[in-house]
Amino acid sequence: MWSRFISRRVLQLIPVLLGVSFIVFLTMHLTPGDPVEHMLGQAGRVSQQQVDELRSYYGLDRSFAVQYWVFLSHAASGDFGISYSHQGRPVASIIRERSPATIELTLFAFLLALVLAIPAGVIASLRPQGAFDRIATVSALIGISLPGFWLGIVLMILFGLRLHWLPISGRIALGMAPETITGLAAVDALLTGNAPAFWSALRHLTLPGLVLAAPMAAMVMRMLRSSMIGVLEQDYVQFARAKGLPETMVVGKHALRNALIPTINIVALQTGLLLSGNMIIETVFRYPGLGKLAVDAIGAADYPLVQAVVLIYAGSYVLLNLGADILHAVLDPTVRPT
Repeated sequence: MWSRFISRRVLQLIPVLLGVSFIVFLTMHLTPGDPVEHMLGQAGRVSQQQVDELRSYYGLDRSFAVQYWVFLSHAASGDFGISYSHQGRPVASIIRERSPATIELTLFAFLLALVLAIPAGVIASLRPQGAFDRIATVSALIGISLPGFWLGIVLMILFGLRLHWLPISGRIALGMAPETITGLAAVDALLTGNAPAFWSALRHLTLPGLVLAAPMAAMVMRMLRSSMIGVLEQDYVQFARAKGLPETMVVGKHALRNALIPTINIVALQTGLLLSGNMIIETVFRYPGLGKLAVDAIGAADYPLVQAVVLIYAGSYVLLNLGADILHAVLDPTVRPT
């Protein structure tokens, strides 16, 4: 039952990933700029023979169809080729180095968004149109409306340059990196008992994490508030109250569980947007993750690196939606596979 359900969902992901890979591959090849010119830009005078040899070495002298087929066949085995802008290093190796930073920032923003959104949505639903509800609604509108890059710059100026409370770039203070265990700086610092490194990593995560979390927290809060208001009016909730159950049990056990069902898809979609949004935020804060790596690779016309990063983002996004479908089916008996 569940195996068929999951298998069917996984098979539906294949054409999505193929479509994304083709669009990205085509877009990069239509973008102005020659990778060979970027690579030889600092080399001074070079001969046409050297240019042709370099183009042949990276397979850029082949047709578009052949290049795309080679990329697909190698990517299927985890080989994304050689980077044009990182001294011929394998793309997979570069991505392995940068992935932990992006994973850590995304997880931090995700948890921060839920910590802010769930209590705010529940409290706002208990007294619709009350003072807290109005404040939460205005805050949500601001969180959704403000561009991430603008909010990031404002927070950098305020908390970094004016108040000097938080760092405005990097991942951890120089010379404080803990022993690598998981690749997540804050987690590794905790595992090794390195308190200074932990607080340094946490402080570096705060500003970019807050900027990333703001739109997700706003959307989840608004959706949960609306769902909770509808659920609290249901007969079974009123019956639970009539039995004399404590309000915390009525809200937490009977109402919140059911209100979370329509919120799950919003959480999955917003988590996917965290991945896409971190390209801009990582660039603004000079955070050494996949997002900044992709932006730098676009400027260098590094086709393999851009294609690999975008494909990883797309794969993560569709897997998040798959997870949301499974969790939705677990929580809602009406949509469980039969």
